[in-house]
Amino acid sequence: MPVPVALAGRLARLEPLAPHHAPALAEAGSEDRTSYAFTPVPHGLEAAERYVDHALAEQAAGRMLPFAVLSAADGRVVGSTRFLELDYWKGPLIWPSVPGVPYGDPATAVPDAAEIGNTWLSPRAQGTGINAEMKLLMLRHAFETWGVRRISLRADARNARSRAAIERLGATCEGVRRAHSRGLDGEVRSTAFYSILDEEWPAVRAIIELRLAAAASPTALNRAIDRERLGQDGGSGLLMMA
Repeated sequence: MPVPVALAGRLARLEPLAPHHAPALAEAGSEDRTSYAFTPVPHGLEAAERYVDHALAEQAAGRMLPFAVLSAADGRVVGSTRFLELDYWKGPLIWPSVPGVPYGDPATAVPDAAEIGNTWLSPRAQGTGINAEMKLLMLRHAFETWGVRRISLRADARNARSRAAIERLGATCEGVRRAHSRGLDGEVRSTAFYSILDEEWPAVRAIIELRLAAAASPTALNRAIDRERLGQDGGSGLLMMA
């Protein structure tokens, strides 16, 4: 299984999820909950403790790598995210397939594909750039440290806010799986699936870095626009993708 790792940026810090994060997660999840209609967010300390225990059990089984998300400005826990759906393609193929046994070798500790999901942020952290930066940190770790071939993301098809955030990253929509599962609200939900491939990562990274630079300094965006107009970016079209 992948080794737990801490990832740090200018706005966000990701720490391996641990039991001591439960009280802070409960506090973060107790703020205005109107933005959690489609997202499972623990409500109260007992729910936060169950949330952490389940995530750590899944991590111990090699199925996910969960994080607590902290604001770099004050060190407060503001949410959670994780790598999941870890796929291993390396190693000898097992045929016929054996239930519960992956085709590759998890002992390599490096997945060939993964999903980023189960992400939520407290209202005070939404719209601050923390989401974009933590995605940058996770994507950079996945593509540049693990060397994955694909990162997947998904959202309830009704969750326009989450879908817009994923699309702003530069991810490609692969389509909507209709009547895919039961939603958090008890209704049958359709799910929008997105992906980023390793050959697309340099362009996606540039998009996210440009957005973060623009948020930190509006003049940075103006300079990027000028370079694009002058053709100094090699006709990349990144601004159009953003």
